[in-house]
Amino acid sequence: MGAGMSRPMIGVTVSEIRHKEDVQRVRHGEPTQTQMTLGLSYMRAVEMAGGLPVALPPLTMENVDSLLDHFSGLLLTGGPDLDPSCYGAERHAELGPTDPVVDAFELALCRHAYGRRLPILGICRGAQVLNVALQGTLHQHIPELAEGAVEHRQAETGDRTTHEVRVSPDSSLAQTTGGGPVKVNSFHHQTIDRLGLDLRAVAWTEDGLIEAVEGQRGHFVLGVQWHAETLVAEAEQLALFERLVEAAKLAGTGSGEQEDSDSGEQEDSDARAV
Repeated sequence: MGAGMSRPMIGVTVSEIRHKEDVQRVRHGEPTQTQMTLGLSYMRAVEMAGGLPVALPPLTMENVDSLLDHFSGLLLTGGPDLDPSCYGAERHAELGPTDPVVDAFELALCRHAYGRRLPILGICRGAQVLNVALQGTLHQHIPELAEGAVEHRQAETGDRTTHEVRVSPDSSLAQTTGGGPVKVNSFHHQTIDRLGLDLRAVAWTEDGLIEAVEGQRGHFVLGVQWHAETLVAEAEQLALFERLVEAAKLAGTGSGEQEDSDSGEQEDSDARAV
């Protein structure tokens, strides 16, 4: 069997949708139309880690389970703000653009993947989706919480680190990154508030904000607030994707175990979302 055949397929969400009126027409190209937008760095990171990344368009709710049948792991990517209606809050004046269709799809995808015990890695928005999917909430605008000790929306490019996070020594994250503080980048103005069910905080910034969460049910579930996909030249950052791929190999394509007992509650929530 060739090396490529042993690579697990990792579903990669596409959180940013550009509507045709916002797309610039290319000379001699096709007519403008609504497009999915995803940084190739996510796909390259999964490939470098030994997986086969596949972009996931926001499909209708009835196709979520069928879609997951084909994957051994899930990568929840960065993107726009989550609409606060997803966690029962009012819209903040500083809220950025949102997309209710994408939000509903990704929350359902995450809940069903979690119910199947599929490995999950969330990046930035993806960590927030993970938290909200498991009934957590978000702070909508960090400047109202922190006093500027850490710049959470850096001006530097994504391949530059600008601050450190403190990592809990007894966490799976610490085992993955080698323990000790981790240097990260930062491109967010929202952050995790109330933790989702079965999640625990495992990394924090100097100003006390949560920078990473992980699951407590035994399978690989990790959300990080920084953009690790642009930092994979560093071994500790690539290791996050390697852990996802290794867990996906163990899970096996289509091996999704019977969903957890709360899956009925999750399905009800998905139905309300649409």
